[in-house]
Amino acid sequence: MDAYELLTRNVEEAVTDEEVRGLAADPEGKRVYVGYEPSGVLHVGHLLTANKLIDCQEAGMEVVVLLADVHAYLNGKGSFEEIRETAERMRAQFLAYGLEESSTEFVYGSTYQLEEEYVLDLHGLAVSTTLNRARRAMAELAGEETATVSHVVYPLMQALDIEYLDLDLAVGGLDQRKVHMVAREGLPELGYDPRPCLHTPILADLETGAGKMSSSAGTTISMEDSTERIEEKINGAFCPPTRDPEPDAAGNERENPVLELFEYHVFPRFETVVVERPEKYGGDLTYEAYDALAADLESGELHPADAKAALASHLDELIAPGRDRLRELRE
Repeated sequence: MDAYELLTRNVEEAVTDEEVRGLAADPEGKRVYVGYEPSGVLHVGHLLTANKLIDCQEAGMEVVVLLADVHAYLNGKGSFEEIRETAERMRAQFLAYGLEESSTEFVYGSTYQLEEEYVLDLHGLAVSTTLNRARRAMAELAGEETATVSHVVYPLMQALDIEYLDLDLAVGGLDQRKVHMVAREGLPELGYDPRPCLHTPILADLETGAGKMSSSAGTTISMEDSTERIEEKINGAFCPPTRDPEPDAAGNERENPVLELFEYHVFPRFETVVVERPEKYGGDLTYEAYDALAADLESGELHPADAKAALASHLDELIAPGRDRLRELRE
């Protein structure tokens, strides 16, 4: 797989494709980042962008992980001391998950976001950004009734981070698209170059396939889940024998979250995926590509229960090192 294929594997959008192709032509030593608000234990939402960072490392890029302590403070996630304790646990989990320590730089936002030059640029970006534009970008952070002024400042800081971390590429979930567009439009107003962006998909709710998977609702897979808890969650997951499920009773479009987890988490990290089955049900199935597994599920060759068992086993193998590291840190 060449650098461009690695950078764009399983992304929902590249902004712009031409810029990403240019970056992929000479990726060695280029810098890519994701910013994470230190607010808890890693879950599959964090790990989806981490998978992309691992792809970028494989392509030869240097990874920057922003441990966004100031952002977390603005979002009411505790004192700086509490936030940094969480950030250090997250750092250990990312390394246990598979980020290469020698080519990963972890940066606290507070090491540069409180400096005079950054603050003045933040004011400059605030002057050139309309309130409506900033509010659209912060929509994922808080509802209209509970939003504070800090929630409007938050996405402007995210945009400015891309310049101050000296980045060549920004990665985020599709819910970060509006923030990245603020950066691409606003940074040139300050005399800085816009950077290309990669957006990963938003995973569907595990139980219904509608909406998005949510850690607040308790229906995501996290690094503190035991083997038994992962199996329980996956066994209860929505998994019709099709890639494109029918809408639910309320007319909401649905995805197959079991297939999404295979596509975005399992196949990028395993060369082959084995589905274990008794001989009386046809014996084991071995897959080297996601499409083959999805096709077998749709044809009936692969039963949803067998797919779920294999998914739980592979997810547990990915999560186990981070789970063990968390246990060590808490002892």
